[in-house]
Amino acid sequence: MKVAKKIYIAVLLIVVVMITFTACQNKRENGTQPKDATTFLMGTVVQMRVYGSNAQEIIDNSFARLREIENEMSTNIVSSEISRINTHPGEDIKVNADTYRVIKKAVEYANLTNGKFNPAIGPLVKLWGIGTENARVPAEDEIKEALKLVNYQWIDLDDEQMTVMLEKQGMSLDLGAIAKGYAADEVRRIVKDSRVVSAYVNLGGNVLVIGEKPDGTPWKVGIQDPRHNRGNVMASIDVRDKTLVTSGNYERYFEMDGVIYHHILDPDTGYPADSGLLSCTIITTDSFDADALSTSIFILGPAKGLELLEEIDGVEAMLITKDLGIILSSGIEGEVDILNDDFQLNGM
Repeated sequence: MKVAKKIYIAVLLIVVVMITFTACQNKRENGTQPKDATTFLMGTVVQMRVYGSNAQEIIDNSFARLREIENEMSTNIVSSEISRINTHPGEDIKVNADTYRVIKKAVEYANLTNGKFNPAIGPLVKLWGIGTENARVPAEDEIKEALKLVNYQWIDLDDEQMTVMLEKQGMSLDLGAIAKGYAADEVRRIVKDSRVVSAYVNLGGNVLVIGEKPDGTPWKVGIQDPRHNRGNVMASIDVRDKTLVTSGNYERYFEMDGVIYHHILDPDTGYPADSGLLSCTIITTDSFDADALSTSIFILGPAKGLELLEEIDGVEAMLITKDLGIILSSGIEGEVDILNDDFQLNGM
C-alpha cells in the first residue's frame, strides 16, 4: 500500500507539473499567436506573418503602403509616375520622394556595374514581353534598335527639384529589379515603428525577417531550387534581422523550340543574361540594395559578381551555377544547409 501510495503521489505530481507547464506554454503561445495574410501586389504574391496584438493593423498598413508604391512605380499602371516619365521624354517630370529615391539608387547601381544593372531597360522588356501574353523572341534588328535606347546616362535627375527626364524619344524606365526591395524595407519600417519584434515578409522571393521567432530561435529561410517553380527548396539558412533576395531564371520565362528565355535581360546583348548562373541569392540587412545586387550579380556572373561584392560591406551571396555548383561568399561558409544532393559546394 505504501508503495502504491508513493506511486500515486509521484504520478499526481507529474500530472500537476505537466498541467502547469502546458498552461504556461499555452499562455506564451496565445500571447504570440501569428497573424498570416496573403495578397497580390506589385505583380507578385505577398505573404506576411506578424506576431503581436496589433498584427492585423500592421498587415493592413503594410499592404496599403505596398499598393501606394505600386501605383507610383509600376509600368503597367498608366497613371503611375514612371508611366508619366516614360510618356513625356524631353520633359522634367516632378515626382515624389519615393520614386525619386528609387530611380536615383537604380542609376547609382548602373554606374557601379558599368550598366549591367540598367533602369533604362524598358524598351527591351517591352520588346520581349516575358511574363505577359505577348512573350516572343524578337528579331535581331528589333533588338539592335531597342539597344540604342537602353542608356542610363540619358536619365537626367535634379536633386533639388526632384525631377526626372528621359533625353531620347522611345526611352523608358523599368524599376522591376529594385522597386520590390524598396517596398520590403518600407514594410520593415512599418513593423518596427509598431514595436513588433518578430515578423516575416515575402514579396515574391524577396524575403525579409524581422528579429527572431518568438521562441528565440532564428528564422529558417529556404532557398529556391532554380530548376523548379517557386516553393521547391534546395537549401536553407538560419537568419535574424536579415533579407534574402534571389534572382533566378525560374521566376518568369517562356519556352520556344526547346529553348528557355527568362526575364533577366542583359542590357549589353539585348538577350536573357547568360552568365553561367541559374540564380543569385543576396543576404544582407537592406532589401533595397539586395534587390539591385541580386540582378546585377546574376548578369555579371560568378567572377565579376563576387568581385563587386568585395567592394560592399555586410553583404553575402549564394550563387548556383548551371552545373548545379554552389558558390558561397566567405561570410556564410558553413551556415547554409544543403538539402538536395544534386547540388555540390564548389567554394569561391
